Amino acid sequence: MNNRLRISLIGPGDIDFHYYNLLKINKEKFYSELEKIAQALVDSNVEVELLPDKGVSIEIAKIYKQKGGRKVVGAVPKSDSTFGINHLKEYIEVKVNDKLLFDEIIDSGDWFKHDMIKDLLGNAILYLGRSPGTEGERQYAIYLYKLIKGFKGGVEISGKRIHPEIRAGERFSILIYTPFLTDGKFPQEDETYARKFGIGLIYIHNASELKKFLKEFKSPS
Repeated sequence: MNNRLRISLIGPGDIDFHYYNLLKINKEKFYSELEKIAQALVDSNVEVELLPDKGVSIEIAKIYKQKGGRKVVGAVPKSDSTFGINHLKEYIEVKVNDKLLFDEIIDSGDWFKHDMIKDLLGNAILYLGRSPGTEGERQYAIYLYKLIKGFKGGVEISGKRIHPEIRAGERFSILIYTPFLTDGKFPQEDETYARKFGIGLIYIHNASELKKFLKEFKSPS
């Protein structure tokens, strides 16, 4: 059994619009930040999970693999018959150093189930910016985690019953990369609900803090 820590990457898909235009981060600084994040993930010997699509997550995954990262997992709604996944094909087949970027593909169901469970496929979430899709995934992960932890009366469900690849457990956390947020914080309501359900909210201010947290996360409680 693979007990390596798995980090779920989520963030905006439109890099130009979100990071360059909205957040006013120049391209050189943005990719320098991604290099540092990827190196922290490599140094921490974690595996990463993401949706194979354009955006910040796959850019980090490519750098991570170039730097010798151990494993990249793709969560793909292969069973979907509503929207399909043809638009993901070029990303699923991306190569780094003449090898496929993705070492493993998980079938996350249809798009509706995918959006609800995707962030629970990791032991922790690395949150890389606020966008409609990112927020949907994050909020549904919090809600489903609430059910898994028994906070809704009359509902008893395990993570593995929802999907066998769910990793979110006792120390499930959201690592909030503050350089990619305009205000550096979640709304107070979001913080309160997440903490109520036992989810750790960790504000990460730089790649060094990310590496430090991942080291501590893997250490015995």
